[in-house]
Amino acid sequence: MPLIQPRVLKGFRDFLPPQELMRRAMTEKIERSFRSFGFVPIDTPALEYTEILLGKGGGETDKQVYRFTDHGSRDVALRFDLTIPFARFTAEHRSSLIFPFKRYHIAKVWRGENTQRGRYREFTQCDFDIIGSDSAAADFEILLMIRNTLESLSGKISGITIRLNHRGLFNRFLSSLGLEEKSVEILRHVDKLAKIGRDSVEELLQSSCDQKQIAAILDYISLGQEGDFDTVLEKLCSITGEGEDIQRLKDLRHFMIEADICSCFKLDPSITRGLDYYTGVVYESFLDKIPGIGSVCSGGRYDNLTGLYSKDPICGAGASIGLDRLQAALMELQSEDQAAYGEGEAAYADIAIACQNIQDSGKAQKLAEIFRQKDLHCEVFLEEKKISAQFMLAEKKGIPWVIIPDYEQNRFSLRNIKSRESTDNMDLTAVMAEILPL
Repeated sequence: MPLIQPRVLKGFRDFLPPQELMRRAMTEKIERSFRSFGFVPIDTPALEYTEILLGKGGGETDKQVYRFTDHGSRDVALRFDLTIPFARFTAEHRSSLIFPFKRYHIAKVWRGENTQRGRYREFTQCDFDIIGSDSAAADFEILLMIRNTLESLSGKISGITIRLNHRGLFNRFLSSLGLEEKSVEILRHVDKLAKIGRDSVEELLQSSCDQKQIAAILDYISLGQEGDFDTVLEKLCSITGEGEDIQRLKDLRHFMIEADICSCFKLDPSITRGLDYYTGVVYESFLDKIPGIGSVCSGGRYDNLTGLYSKDPICGAGASIGLDRLQAALMELQSEDQAAYGEGEAAYADIAIACQNIQDSGKAQKLAEIFRQKDLHCEVFLEEKKISAQFMLAEKKGIPWVIIPDYEQNRFSLRNIKSRESTDNMDLTAVMAEILPL
């Protein structure tokens, strides 16, 4: 039988330990941030009935769904995001939920789209939503969570900018141009602005608008480049007039000022989000040092998402962090500043115990348990090799400390792999005191 060539599908990836350790560290920080706001986890199946998934994502997304007939002749599909399954979940389990319900869900999704930098066909989303509340305070909490979570991840690497808009406001503007019936198509075109540029968006708009309408739309979506939040909001109000959408943006601005977190938020009329289910405030988030990689966290308000599955629709607001794109950005920035992301987060373990005699393996594991009970990751080396070779192995694995035990004397030598310095004849208390500041 001929050998099968080992390979993965285009847009899919394997993760070697350094990359997967980084992903796990990022996920832990994200989950810790979500829990700090009182959000709770849920999970849903990767596979859903196709009718559940289609019809709310809209146009291009529906074409990207991985869809097939299973062995039971059922029409099924892999989820393309976590929001549509959440809508089905909410409609199905409504009586068991406590509203407003704050959930998060970290899982893989699949889209058969063109691959590009930081964009794959299998990727992980980190979603967080508040449903059952139409309050501006709920919108603000989602925005604050985006800020706090991204800052906990990016640290010293980069500042963040969260750009927001209101879909209702944009729709009112289009109505004033006589384009209300074409709003969905136009919103999708404008949503591509950051990806394809102004000229290409202008070309796309020609299928829906005349030249005067195109000029007005392009001027409108350019307002975000012309001033701070208050200046842009004033210009938008002068164009569209007062309304609930303007008041919602004013409320959010008021909350930002009170919370003293104004600097990272920008009002940007070009932010529309391409998915059909958004109806209110929408937002996209960018790393200041690498904006070209695109939004690393996007979302918005959806006031009728569960309407497909329930006669009693539930309003909500939420966002999703694209873990793969964010990791690609952080790795690119980390190559410029090796200390930025944080040392030790890609290490195989915190400490290793050297092997000088295989017969001492039981003693080595007993010693390792002492460190593990202190919440340290401790690896026991399994083969007798020269001590210099074991130091090299620890260095390759990013393990900062190696212990060389003398079990008969109950004394230890401790090697600092980074400084290449060793301290001999230590007792266990001294070893702990040296390592625990990690």
